[in-house]
Amino acid sequence: MSKDIKFFNPAKKGEIHELKQDLDSGKPDKQKSALKSVIAAMTVGKDVSVLFPDIVKCIQTPDLELKKLVYLYLMNYAKSQPDLAILAVNTFVTDSTRNPNPLIRALAIRTMGCIRVEKITEYLCQPLHQALKDADPYVRKTAVICVAKLYDISPELVTRQGFLDALLDKLEDINPMVVSNAVAALSEINEQSPEPVLILNANKLNRIIVALDDCTEWGQIYILNCLATYKPRDSREAEGITERVASRLNHNNSAVVLAAIRVLMNFLDYVKSSEVTLLLCRKMSSPLGTLLSREPEIQYVALRNISLILQKRPNALDYDMENFFCKYSDPIYVKMEKLEIMIMLASDKTIDHVLLELKRYATEADVEFVRKAIRAIGRCAIKLQNAAERCIHVLLELIQSDEKYNAVVQEAIVVIKDIFRKYPNRYESIIGQLCENLSSLDEPEAKAAMIWIIGEYADRIENADELLYGFLESFLDESLNVQLQLLTATVKLFLKRPKTSKNMVLNVLNMVTQECDNPDLRDRGFFYWRLLTDPKTARSVVLADKPLIEDDTHLIDQSILDDLVSSLSSVASVYHKPAEAFVSRSKRPIRRAAQEEAPVERDGVIIEDTLPPAALLQIDSTPSPAGTVDLLSGLGLNPSTPSPSYSSSSSSSSSSAFGVAAAPVAAAPPQTSAPAPDLTLEAKVILPADKGDGMQLTAAFALRSGQLYYLLTITNQSSAPISQFVIQFNKNVFGLAPAGTLPANPINPGQSSDFVLPLSYGSLFSPPGSASPFLQIGLKNNIKLYFFQDVLPFRLFFRSTGRFEKKEFLDLWKSLPPTTEVETVINNLRSNDVERVQRHLEANHVFTIAIRKLEDKNVLYSSFVLHDGAVVLLELNFVPTSNDCSATIKTQHSNSTAVVIEVLNALLRA
Repeated sequence: MSKDIKFFNPAKKGEIHELKQDLDSGKPDKQKSALKSVIAAMTVGKDVSVLFPDIVKCIQTPDLELKKLVYLYLMNYAKSQPDLAILAVNTFVTDSTRNPNPLIRALAIRTMGCIRVEKITEYLCQPLHQALKDADPYVRKTAVICVAKLYDISPELVTRQGFLDALLDKLEDINPMVVSNAVAALSEINEQSPEPVLILNANKLNRIIVALDDCTEWGQIYILNCLATYKPRDSREAEGITERVASRLNHNNSAVVLAAIRVLMNFLDYVKSSEVTLLLCRKMSSPLGTLLSREPEIQYVALRNISLILQKRPNALDYDMENFFCKYSDPIYVKMEKLEIMIMLASDKTIDHVLLELKRYATEADVEFVRKAIRAIGRCAIKLQNAAERCIHVLLELIQSDEKYNAVVQEAIVVIKDIFRKYPNRYESIIGQLCENLSSLDEPEAKAAMIWIIGEYADRIENADELLYGFLESFLDESLNVQLQLLTATVKLFLKRPKTSKNMVLNVLNMVTQECDNPDLRDRGFFYWRLLTDPKTARSVVLADKPLIEDDTHLIDQSILDDLVSSLSSVASVYHKPAEAFVSRSKRPIRRAAQEEAPVERDGVIIEDTLPPAALLQIDSTPSPAGTVDLLSGLGLNPSTPSPSYSSSSSSSSSSAFGVAAAPVAAAPPQTSAPAPDLTLEAKVILPADKGDGMQLTAAFALRSGQLYYLLTITNQSSAPISQFVIQFNKNVFGLAPAGTLPANPINPGQSSDFVLPLSYGSLFSPPGSASPFLQIGLKNNIKLYFFQDVLPFRLFFRSTGRFEKKEFLDLWKSLPPTTEVETVINNLRSNDVERVQRHLEANHVFTIAIRKLEDKNVLYSSFVLHDGAVVLLELNFVPTSNDCSATIKTQHSNSTAVVIEVLNALLRA
């Protein structure tokens, strides 16, 4: 390897010319040396595509090393030089079908699969069919992976050529490497296919389990992940599979171990025998414990998976608590996870041992770890009622220790406040010891906790008013959390000792309502002021019994937990989030040859063309730059915009609460013809959860009995409920607006709600520049306001009755006066192929009347009818050598021409 370093030396002047000479010399040694220099330059980012023709000439060589170098170069540059890459196809085909060396046959198939050029994939099918039946298993295992690569380029080609059936047959191959690669390829295809392609039966299942012992470790992982998705027919089959998989628990590769545990955890739900269940749990414990002695990164993954297993089956893992004690050399992220496991495993029998260890952690130098350890003590107290007093004593020892430092005291007070909320009126005897540390409090959370304790037990603290006065001196300089707690504590003190604290509460209320700018603080001040006019009601509200708190850190919705356990050993099990929360998976529709460019219909739903008008739109939760999006005016947040009238009293209420005007309800246009047939488009994610703070929004347009609807599904993937939804649309070419409001019902974490929002049409004739061909949406909930956008489905806005006979079209064209004719140019076309454009327009209810093919151009005559009945006639001129299109537009309403131009740009431009 060291002798090849010379190829990475800085380039010399004239080096390209020297490389060309060496490549054309016909001497293998010189050609290899030149190619190594080219590969080195390519590796560091230099453009050496100019050498493509010279390197292609070297492909017909019997030298294996030289052929590998040429193939490596071709894989990198074939996409930028597709016409020249075709020159190498004959060699590829010859090498893959006739060469006696299986290494070269496999190399040729692998290289053709890696070259993502459609022109080359057409020549790949025949060699690939032969390679799948090759006598050498190395060629077969390479070929099955090539099928997955080909599917990523052209799924319809793979389906049409029968490669999927060939892959399924390879599951019964006699060679385990071929079987494991077939499982890997089918798993990759399964993630992209709209329909499942990997369906296991008893025969295939037995074959891949047999291959499990003899394939590589990565092949074992694919097989185990495939097995994890299988649903056994009965308990006996589940026990048989787990018995054969259990041997993988002793594998040296941690990924194989975790994949095996994933299979066992999924199959435990089907095992009815308690003895077998106990035996499998014991078998899982030891390998997971072994992973905790590996590298820190592996430890972290193992700990995150152990956490899920313990939540699913609390008694599944039989561990000694000492396995999770933190070592001094552990990274902070490992220590944090070990603390979480310790809390989960803590019981009345082990709590003394746990508290002793946590107390030791609380004296370490890492402040973040110290805070986490003290919080862990409080969580143990909340979890175990019998151990609460022992936890309190440990916290007091930390507060009174001679070696204490400020962070320990402040965190301990925060934790003790939580214990007081869990066990009211049980440990108030320690308040005096807490008050001795008031002067050391400087963190807002610790101050707020101490103020809460003083206010809650004001009737038992003799000098409560003096203690609160000490905080009130710097009231205006405190954080909002501290100010809110001071306000509430002062009101509590007044309700419990009205004679001695009247002036104090008046001063605080005056300060809050007159000198503070924060609306939350000011509103609470007015609320308390009004409430105190009736002391009896005030006591029933402010001094009411509070609900007891629980430690819900590990409380995951059961359906989400089941999903995460079924995804053990994956990134989802590390994030503790479903894969859909951070990965967008697109299921690609498979097109048949006869439908290459037409819209695809599946299960009664029309799928959008693969190049929709908004194919390049980037959905974001932030508004676009000024001048392009006018959502603020549409949401009633622009003071210059007059307030719209509300459709109902409930709408008005929502508007008042959020400062967002509800959408006015406009009357639907009169129906001048029979309503269009019912149609529902495919739903798609328009606001991902990662950009919606855990709120995912899926939407689809639907036409039912002539009424247009927007079907919304809101999924809450956050940890808190979301509610109070208000939606509004920006100005758009069809004047589309919500004709109703969304219900304000809350959506709890892990749940979804479906909404059917009727839509109404407004004014079609928007002035140029103010409307958008896309639907830009603002949605507000109880958290914040989100901006995103969706594609306007033109086929729903254009009537299906827009097709005319040639004579009708010609008569109508002549009858319209010249003043209604407008010419425009559409640049940057997605395609200048008139037949392809015709199919795309037809799919959107822009109907073809005739096509004229002239020497220098092709002319397409089309027509469509807008939703309000206005007829639009088009003449589109396409020049084969140009990427522009000149359009002549005639319509009955000349002031709708600007809208038609925007629509044409959306339909035809790339």
